[in-house]
Amino acid sequence: MKLIFAIIVLTSFTGFAINVNSLIKKIKKGKPENRFNNIPARIKKVLIIAFAQTKLLRDPIPGLLHLGIYWGFIVLLIAVLESLGEGIFGFGNFSFSFLGGFYKWITFSQEIFCLIVILSIIFSLWRRFVSKIKRLQVDKYGSIDAALILIWIGLIVTTLLFQNATRISLSELNSSVQYPISSILANNFTNFDSTLNYEQIFWWSHIILVLGFLNYLPNSKHLHILTSIPNVFFTNLNPIGALKPINLSDETITTFGAKDVQDLTWKQLLDSYTCTECGRCDSVCPATLTGKALSPRKIITDTRNRADNLNSNSNSTLLYNFISEEELWACTTCMACVYECPVLIEHVDEIVDLRRGMVLNDSNFPPELKTTFDNLERNFSPWGFPHEARANWSEGKNINSFFNLTELEQKKVEILFWVGCAGAYDDRYKKVTQSFAELMNLAKINFAILGKEEKCTGDPARRMGNEYLAQMLITENVTTLNSYNIKKIVTTCPHCLQSLKKEYPQFGGNYEVIHHTEFISQLINDGKLNLNKINKEQLTYHDSCYLARYNNIIDAPREALNSVPGLEIIEMSRSKDKTFCCGAGGGRMWMEETTGKRINIERTEEALSTNAKTIGVACPFCLTMLTDGVKAKNAADKVVVKDIAEIILESIERN
Repeated sequence: MKLIFAIIVLTSFTGFAINVNSLIKKIKKGKPENRFNNIPARIKKVLIIAFAQTKLLRDPIPGLLHLGIYWGFIVLLIAVLESLGEGIFGFGNFSFSFLGGFYKWITFSQEIFCLIVILSIIFSLWRRFVSKIKRLQVDKYGSIDAALILIWIGLIVTTLLFQNATRISLSELNSSVQYPISSILANNFTNFDSTLNYEQIFWWSHIILVLGFLNYLPNSKHLHILTSIPNVFFTNLNPIGALKPINLSDETITTFGAKDVQDLTWKQLLDSYTCTECGRCDSVCPATLTGKALSPRKIITDTRNRADNLNSNSNSTLLYNFISEEELWACTTCMACVYECPVLIEHVDEIVDLRRGMVLNDSNFPPELKTTFDNLERNFSPWGFPHEARANWSEGKNINSFFNLTELEQKKVEILFWVGCAGAYDDRYKKVTQSFAELMNLAKINFAILGKEEKCTGDPARRMGNEYLAQMLITENVTTLNSYNIKKIVTTCPHCLQSLKKEYPQFGGNYEVIHHTEFISQLINDGKLNLNKINKEQLTYHDSCYLARYNNIIDAPREALNSVPGLEIIEMSRSKDKTFCCGAGGGRMWMEETTGKRINIERTEEALSTNAKTIGVACPFCLTMLTDGVKAKNAADKVVVKDIAEIILESIERN
């Protein structure tokens, strides 16, 4: 028996090593990237995300089911080691029983987790094949693979229970407290001779199932069981949502962005092999939910499929042959997919890299973006307004521009108000800009603007893949900001906030950047704004993706609104960090939406369903998209869309 066991184990581990080596070779086809920094923070991520399963528990029912199976697997590893030890030293000659009382707790927990795993598997199979949860309905092979994995795990724990049951019957194990489930099953084994045979059958079945499972996983869509912990460990520790810059001054670079898997990083390829195909990304993606071509899950699985077939499909490329242009341009970069992914896959970074490949290498982008790019290059704004008119909104408003101040006056300025393109040019949003400026004047804040020296932060160009144009705008703005020795910035635009706060440091621009809702909340708390006008209305607040998910600014807007006397806030079903996108991010503001339902209509309908008379926003893009949505739903005479700055200003009775 020992010889047979040794051959089986050696063959199994050799096969596993070959499979793992093959996987590593595929991943190493990606570009190098340093993901070994800040080890303590990475270990913390593993403990919180991988072991505590906090991402999965955002959806409680499936989260608990997965948690039961996952922790059952971990607890049962000791039983697997015992079985391997018995194969080497013989039945009854290897055990961890020398651990004494602690061992009793281990075996007891194994029994309980065996039961939990079996129940979790039953419910999981029910959800997939009877309830038919939509996000779990993948291709036929995926469903078969999922069923096989679940049944396989069930057989592993079942054979362990029956193995223990036979040993209890044979008096090799004798504690019903220590083995509560197996003790019940032991009643089925009363004949000594046949029980001896069953013991060996269950032992061999258990160990062969375990070793077979080990070798099936690398070729299964459930490879994540092996790769999820490494993928979480190597997660991006940079500021959330900050895109990695391209070194445009490197003359050795001949192509930019990504066109094929070799252009992606090894971590992005590891992402593709870690995808659980759980569909959580698709279930929250605004493009997917409104009938667009984009499926975040497909982007990742297509990457894996291309990496698997790289040698046999040398004339194909990931871009165009596996992933279409239509899919990539449908993305709003809302980060919902990344936020919900239980194994921390970075979908948006790959989508932007592929956009860069199209724009920078092939000059391939939707026709309407040519005008947008031209405007950014000539007028330093995505809109076609002349740059000289950038500060016209401030005329007669008692607002200073830095270039009009003396050096001494500049030093006395507390904060720079970064207005942004929408705030400077959009007729509707100029009212928000003026309202916020008036609030700062009421609070006696010494602020100034850059006026005609301010240019687009580069956010639209960067998310649309035009890294060259984005870096041009960024470096010019950094030069201007640093020339005035700017330290603190406030902005009404979440997209400007994201760029200035998290991406400008990549180019030498290090500033304290806050959103106007945070600043307003702070002014109210400090007693610098006195909200003394009652507003007995119902309001629903729409969380901007770039505020709630990108920057975790959730409480400040609500704190400001809750300070308004009489105002009642009604939350939408998708709110806070589970907010639904307005549809304008990632450059979608300047692209036509011709497929499926309009994203802003989907969100507007959700807002209108609350029956609130006011929709509160804190982003220029959201204001535009929801205003258009309200008009499209013929509700403009009943519902108004307002920025928080306007709502707060209206709540101040002035003499």
